[in-house]
Amino acid sequence: MRVYGIKTCDTCRKAVGALGAELRDIRVEPLTAAEIDRFLAAFGDALLNTRSTTWRGLDEAARAQAPEALLAAHPTLMKRPVIETPGGTLHLGWGADVKARLL
Repeated sequence: MRVYGIKTCDTCRKAVGALGAELRDIRVEPLTAAEIDRFLAAFGDALLNTRSTTWRGLDEAARAQAPEALLAAHPTLMKRPVIETPGGTLHLGWGADVKARLL
C-alpha cells in the first residue's frame, strides 16, 4: 500500500501509521504526468485542495490553469492523502469512509 502526500502533513502521517503503508512525499518525489492524469481521472476536481494556503496564494490567472498544470507546478495543491491499494484502487482523504474501507 502506498500513501501519496507530504511527510509534514498530520493526516498523511495518521494514514501511514494506521495502514503500515509507505509514504511517498510528493515534494521530494513529484508526481509524474501519468500519475496526475490517473488521479484526476479517479477524483476529478476533488483532487485540487482549493482551501489550502497554496491555493489562496495564487492569483486568478494561475487558478485558471488546467488542473494538470497546477498540480505539476504546485504539488501541495493535491488534496491529501491519496492512498493506493495493492490492487491499484485509489482513495482520497482519510475520512471515516476511507478508514472503513481500508481498516
